[in-house]
Amino acid sequence: MSFVSYLAQFMGLDNRLNIVNRSFTRSDRVGKSRKLPGKTYDRHVKAKKTQEKAKSPSPATPIVTIIVSREQRLFVAHEEILCRSPFFRSMLKDEFVVEGVNKAVNLPDEEPEVLSCVLEFLYKGDYYPRLLRNNDTMSWELEDSQNDATLPGGRGSSEATMFHSAVGDVVLRDTVVYCAAEKYGLEELKRLALRKQGHQSGIPIDVILRSARYVYDNTPNSECQLRARYLAMIIRSRQNFKTSGTMQLEMEMGHPLFFDLFVAMCNHMDDLEDIRNHESPKMT
Repeated sequence: MSFVSYLAQFMGLDNRLNIVNRSFTRSDRVGKSRKLPGKTYDRHVKAKKTQEKAKSPSPATPIVTIIVSREQRLFVAHEEILCRSPFFRSMLKDEFVVEGVNKAVNLPDEEPEVLSCVLEFLYKGDYYPRLLRNNDTMSWELEDSQNDATLPGGRGSSEATMFHSAVGDVVLRDTVVYCAAEKYGLEELKRLALRKQGHQSGIPIDVILRSARYVYDNTPNSECQLRARYLAMIIRSRQNFKTSGTMQLEMEMGHPLFFDLFVAMCNHMDDLEDIRNHESPKMT
């Protein structure tokens, strides 16, 4: 599926456009949660517990030392767990082992907070803040979620953003986790990060644009899910973005993001015109 086709499908342009002014709201998320009946939810919980049990490493599996960032923060993990990632499996398979010395992986460009999320996912199938079932509302929400938009990170969770040393500023945390999952070949973690980001709203424009640039800089050109999500969100919230000095400055600086945004806007206008032509009475 082409990037443009994916974007059109993501925005719901196949049938009729529904344009509203919003940010990362729940209705925009990729993995939209459904109201599950009690029995279905029980099965889901049991399946998750079974999955977590299956992730437990065997007692004899070797320990790997992971050296992270330029500050050389140290992490340790079981080789069996790490090898669930194609990236780590490739790094570890040919490494020579000295008796009494752990294998080691050096990740100088990784953020410790991000690797912590990746390891937590590999061991537990989720990362903090976890997605939890609210039995009162019969919906999913983030652990320790809050609804005060005046608090750091916007509505949804105080963990919405993180400082990224390579960027030199804050970006959306789930976006960085998504890009890490792309790097490490963890498709399920990518889906989880997308779903979690869908629970965030009230994010400042500068954080959104900075995070969008991060996606473009840290994913292959073939990536279309998160890129399309950002483009669709900017188009839907265009009234806010077009009056933003931050948006103007970012566009003047230039980035491949903005050409894709231009193409998406053109397709958006074409679709609106097609809808108007379809709904207008034909002239006889």
